[in-house]
Amino acid sequence: MRKLKVVDLFSGCGGLSLGFEMAGFDIIGGIDFDKDSIITFQKNFKNSITFTEDIRKIPDSIIKKTYKDVDVLVGGPPCQGFSSANMHQKDIKDDKRNLLFLEFLRFVKILRPKVILIENVSGILTKNDSFAKNGIESQLTDLGYEVSQKVLFASNYGVPQKRKRNFFIGIKKSYKKSFDFNLLPQNKKKVTVEEAISDLYALEKGINNKLPVLSDYQKLMRKNSNNKILNHEIRYPNDEVIKRIRYVKEGGNWQDVPENLWKTKRNNRHSSAYRRLNSKDVSITIDTGHMNYFHPKFDRTPTVRESARIQSFPDNFEFTGKTGSQLKQVGNAVPPILAKEIALIIKKYLEEK
Repeated sequence: MRKLKVVDLFSGCGGLSLGFEMAGFDIIGGIDFDKDSIITFQKNFKNSITFTEDIRKIPDSIIKKTYKDVDVLVGGPPCQGFSSANMHQKDIKDDKRNLLFLEFLRFVKILRPKVILIENVSGILTKNDSFAKNGIESQLTDLGYEVSQKVLFASNYGVPQKRKRNFFIGIKKSYKKSFDFNLLPQNKKKVTVEEAISDLYALEKGINNKLPVLSDYQKLMRKNSNNKILNHEIRYPNDEVIKRIRYVKEGGNWQDVPENLWKTKRNNRHSSAYRRLNSKDVSITIDTGHMNYFHPKFDRTPTVRESARIQSFPDNFEFTGKTGSQLKQVGNAVPPILAKEIALIIKKYLEEK
């Protein structure tokens, strides 16, 4: 049986793609406007055909020729323009904020994949009285797909992070099936920050000999890495930041910092400001590198590799570009382990057919 093929739109570095690859799919393409993300994607999915450009500029003929055999189309297109005032198809098309979502639909119309997956922030479900959700579902239904939707917490599926994201999954109506989210593994053991990154603590002191494996999760992350730790450039902030963060206990935030260490007195700082991760709990949502979370043991933010571990990227997945770009790639990604669990169910459906 041939491998089922996946194309990833708005791919970023390829978190969704990696999850599908882990489940046995063949990643044949990725498209993203960000150059560093596509370089990372190409480095890790060497047989894929990628585009680094405005998706609107890729002609229909090129799409059909390049990705004609695709089975599953995945991606996270922006959908900001759905509202109570523009639910009619004409209005949806007229709202410029929906252009990228409409590009996703263009690929669906051209390639007619068996399954589609759209990932987005959970807020899309409630914005403007759920008109975004209704609009997406109606558009995909009109294209011949049975659509299911659910908000998932990554920490429930073996990812050491509370990341909360919504998934729309459409299956061609000819399959006479809808995606059943209840088939995802329930009540999987939570993985803590300590279980995710504690083996890397020794590197803080320059110990570069073979690191110990301190948890099953670390064993999984290091499985195909030959014990190489990539993207782990340790950087400490300036002295002012270090003085403040030293007062913050694990799980604490800016409120633990003495008032005299702040240049201005404020009581309305965001709860994520100077948040130190709790090593005994799952992480808060990994962001794109804005010093909104600090290492549980050291007075600095996590490295790219530590953040990648918390996102469930294995150690053999290499990120490219400058450190800021790498952190952005990690923070914007879908956790691969969560994507894998979804992909396994999709694979079962397609192989049964």
